[in-house]
Amino acid sequence: QFEDLELNLDSKSVMRGNEQIILTAKEFGLLECLMRNRGRVMSKEELLDKVWKMDADVTTNVVEVFMNLLRRKIDKGYEQKLIYNIYGMGY
Repeated sequence: QFEDLELNLDSKSVMRGNEQIILTAKEFGLLECLMRNRGRVMSKEELLDKVWKMDADVTTNVVEVFMNLLRRKIDKGYEQKLIYNIYGMGY
């Protein structure tokens, strides 16, 4: 749990406040990785390695795309944003 965001590893569900958020498997994996490493900046390369397992066909642009999708689902409509990037360093 982080702030009002709750990730349940057993049921593979995500709640923010009283709202259930439906995520794809990759989005869930990305959020899980971020939550397990909260408080530290994770580079795109590190996220790619941990979530995509360095699939040869995947580039860091994919991390950006999925991060944008995840932000829309997690932060849209909420005043407090939970996912943000540090320019030139990561998320």
